[in-house]
Amino acid sequence: MCGIFGAVSLAGRPLRHPGCLGAMAAALAHRGPDGEQIVGHERARIGARRLAIMDLTTGDQPFLSPGRAVWMVCNGEIYNAPELRREFAQAGYPFRSTGDIETIVPLYERLGPDGVGRLDGMFALAVWDDPQRRLLLARDRAGEKPLFWTQVEGEIRFASEIQALLVFPDQPRRLNPTAAALYAALGYVPAPHTMFAGIAKLEPGHVLVAHEGGVTERRYWDAAAVAAGPSRLDAPATLRATLLRAVERELMSDVPVGVFTSGGLDSSLLAAAAARVMPGEQIHTYSVRFVEPGYDESPYAEAVTHHIRTQHHVVAADEPALERAFTTITRGLAEPVGDPAILPTYLLAEAAREDVKVVLSGEGADELFGGYPTYLGHKAAALFQRTPGRAVLRWLVNRLPTSTGKVTLEFLLKQLVAAAESPPVERHLTWFGALGPDRRTLAWATGLLDRFPADGGLNRLLWLDFLSYLPDNLLVKVDRGTMLASLEARAPYLDRAVLELVLPAPVRLKVRGLTTKAILKEAARGLVPDDVIGRRKRGLSVPVARWLNGGLAALADRYLAAPRLYPDAPTARLLAEHRAGKSNNARKLWPILMAELWAERWNVEIG
Repeated sequence: MCGIFGAVSLAGRPLRHPGCLGAMAAALAHRGPDGEQIVGHERARIGARRLAIMDLTTGDQPFLSPGRAVWMVCNGEIYNAPELRREFAQAGYPFRSTGDIETIVPLYERLGPDGVGRLDGMFALAVWDDPQRRLLLARDRAGEKPLFWTQVEGEIRFASEIQALLVFPDQPRRLNPTAAALYAALGYVPAPHTMFAGIAKLEPGHVLVAHEGGVTERRYWDAAAVAAGPSRLDAPATLRATLLRAVERELMSDVPVGVFTSGGLDSSLLAAAAARVMPGEQIHTYSVRFVEPGYDESPYAEAVTHHIRTQHHVVAADEPALERAFTTITRGLAEPVGDPAILPTYLLAEAAREDVKVVLSGEGADELFGGYPTYLGHKAAALFQRTPGRAVLRWLVNRLPTSTGKVTLEFLLKQLVAAAESPPVERHLTWFGALGPDRRTLAWATGLLDRFPADGGLNRLLWLDFLSYLPDNLLVKVDRGTMLASLEARAPYLDRAVLELVLPAPVRLKVRGLTTKAILKEAARGLVPDDVIGRRKRGLSVPVARWLNGGLAALADRYLAAPRLYPDAPTARLLAEHRAGKSNNARKLWPILMAELWAERWNVEIG
C-alpha cells in the first residue's frame, strides 16, 4: 500500500516542473510513511510513498523491468500474485522482490494493457513504457483504490490524491460546474468527475492509455456484463465458502491485521471468518463509542467480539475527538467528502494504527446483498401508492415531531411519504442524496443503468449503488479516512469472486419480504450469533443534526447563510428549519458545508 504519483511528457519534451515531484511525494506522505522513491529522467518521472505491508525488505517501489524499459508503481494488493509469480518465475523472470506488486511488471511485458484484466485485488497502478513513451493507468474493479489524473501542455500527471496534483504552479483550480451540481444533488462526486475542472478520476474497472497520439479509456471489467450473466449462487453454502476464501486471500500480510466492527452482520461475519481462517492468531477488532444516545453501538460490537474471542478495542468519539477529526479531514483532503462517517472512520483508523497496519472493513455488503432500509422503502412505496387517503396519511406523518436521532422511524416515514410517488430512480436518489436529484442527475443515473438488464427489478437500484454510491462515497470515506492515519483498509465483500457470484444473483435471494441480505444472513449462521443476524441495520453515523445546532453552529451560520458555491441553494431556509426543530435537514446541509470549507481551503476559482 502506498501513494503513487508521476508526470510524463507524451511528446518527449522535458518536464515543465520536474522539481514538483518531490512536492507530490510530500503531499502523499500520510499514505506512505515508510519510505519514498522516485525514478526517471527529464521526460518522465514516477514515484511512490510506501506503507510497508508485504515484502518488508525488498518491496520498495517503483519496480523496473530488467532492461529498465518499463517502470511501475501500484497502490494496493494483488491477491492472485502467488499464481502470477509462479507463472513468470517458471518462464525465467528475475524477480528482485518476494511480494505481490512486482508481478505486474512481467504481466505488462507479456500482455501490455490487456494484462490488467488478469489482476485480482484492490489497486490503482501506473506503468510507464519508456521506449514507446506510453503511460498505462488502471484501477480495480470496485474502485477501492483512487487514481486521479490531469493533462497540462502535453504532460500527463497522476496521483493517488488530488492535493498531489495541486502542487504544480500551472494546475488550474477552477470549479467544475458539472461536478458541483452532481455533488449538491448526491452528496458526492461520481467518476470521472472531480470538483476541479481539468482533473479527472479514473473510473473503477477502467484502464487509461496515453501516448503522443492521444488518451483513450476503456473498461477491462464490465459490471453490467457480469450482472447480465447466469446466476451461480445456488445456496448459502456456496456464498459462505466464497466469502471465507476471500477473507483468507485478503488477510495476506507481513504485518498484523485487524477488523473494524460495529456489532452488525457485515463486520461480525468478517471478524468470525478471520478467526476461522487464522486459528490461533490474535485478531484485533475496533469499534467506536459515541456519547450521543441512540448512536452508540459499541456494546453490540463488544458482545460479538467476546463471542469470537478477539482482542477488542473501543475508540471514543466524543465531541473533542470528532472536532479533531473534522479539522484533520477538512484541512487534509483536496476534495469535499460529504459523508460525516469519515470522522469516526478516521478515529478508528488512528487508534488501530497503534496495533496494526491493515484492517478488514465491510464495505460492499449492503450494495451487493440489499442491506439498506431504502430497499425496503421501495416496497413500502408501492403499497403507499395503492393506499386510499394518501394525502391525509402524508399530512399526519409530516406532523410527527422532528427527531435528531439516528435513523429514527419518524425520519424514515417522512422520507417515504416525500418521495413515494416518484419514479424508482428519482425516489432512490432523493432518499440517498443531499439536496435531491435534478434533471441532470437523473439523466446521469439512467445512463449508468442503460447497459444493465431492464428486468432486474430492485436489483437495478442495488446495481446503481454499486456503480456510484459505493465507489464514489463509501470507498472514498474509507480510503481517505484510513490513509490519513497511514492504515490500509481491505473490503473482502468486494473480492472479485464475490462480485461475480453475487451481482447476477436474483433479487429474491437478497431482499426477501421484509428481510434484507437474506442469503448473507443464511450464510452467516453458525459463524456469528443469531441475535446479530436478526439485528436491524443501523450503520456508522455521526450526531450531525445536533452538532449543527451546537458546536458547529457558528461555522454553519457563516458558510450556509449565503454559500459561495451554491448561491441559489435554499441552505439558509433549511438551516432555519433545522434550528427551529421543524425538520432534520442535516443530511442536506452537511455536504454543502463541507464543500464550502473545501473551496475556501484550496482557493477554488468559482464562476
